[in-house]
Amino acid sequence: MAFFDKLKAGLSKTKNAIFGQIDNILKAFGKIDDDFLEELEELLISADIGVGATEEIIERLRAEIKEDKIKNKEDIKKTLKEILVEMIGEGEPLHLDSTPSVILIIGVNGAGKTTSIGKIANKLKKSGKKVVVAAADTFRAAAIDQLEIWCDRANVEIIKQQEGSDPAAVVFDAVNYAKNKKADVLIIDTAGRLHNKKNLMNELSKINRVISKELPNATRENLLVLDATTGQNAIIQAKEFKKCTDITGLILNKLDGTAKGGIVISIKKELGIPVKFIGVGEKIDDMQEFVAEDFINALFE
Repeated sequence: MAFFDKLKAGLSKTKNAIFGQIDNILKAFGKIDDDFLEELEELLISADIGVGATEEIIERLRAEIKEDKIKNKEDIKKTLKEILVEMIGEGEPLHLDSTPSVILIIGVNGAGKTTSIGKIANKLKKSGKKVVVAAADTFRAAAIDQLEIWCDRANVEIIKQQEGSDPAAVVFDAVNYAKNKKADVLIIDTAGRLHNKKNLMNELSKINRVISKELPNATRENLLVLDATTGQNAIIQAKEFKKCTDITGLILNKLDGTAKGGIVISIKKELGIPVKFIGVGEKIDDMQEFVAEDFINALFE
């Protein structure tokens, strides 16, 4: 199955919740007026597009109606599509310009960090890159075991220590291993303890110091993994993580399990961080680079 078909299937809950309803509103209202826009506004907010982003969408629609660019119901959908694509902005590719490049993966436990690492490692390996993974979430024994299973699936090497080891020590080993083996990419897992922010900050700054010292010229990506099913809570998490480290991109997981796919739109508005990957399933190839137009087309098809 092509990823676009998976995306369409995966977004069906969001599509039915928002865009199926838009058709109903269009049928119910004889003309496109303030009442129609009010109804549309409520619908967009309920799909977790967020208040700020929804207000912007409605204002832009109102302006287009005023300028007489929207004359019928088809125009509404066409204009809405254009506004949404523009608001999300283009996804950005991973910047992997050094050997090795470093991808630091952060996010709360349960958001799908481990599976994301496995899927990205698999993708990079398939594209011909030599990948090493560092199991620096030493806080939970299960995290190391799970990561090992995914690394086996992706056929990439993992550097690990015992549960309770110093995460920075694991990173030190992994960095030197990646250098010696001339790996293209080092992916680092981290512990997801947002409720204990001081520990998290200390841990991330120690890891960052090791990377900066051992790989001063490495290209860096800090990717935050979010669970789309948590809706606006994902944005609150992202804001907290942003205080702890510089985030270069987002991985949005579990879009297939939620009617809150509108979160993609409000994330960009609220955080200004590009979504780099989206996940719409459990299989190793159920994650792809984010393309705004494909995402919106899948919602409207």
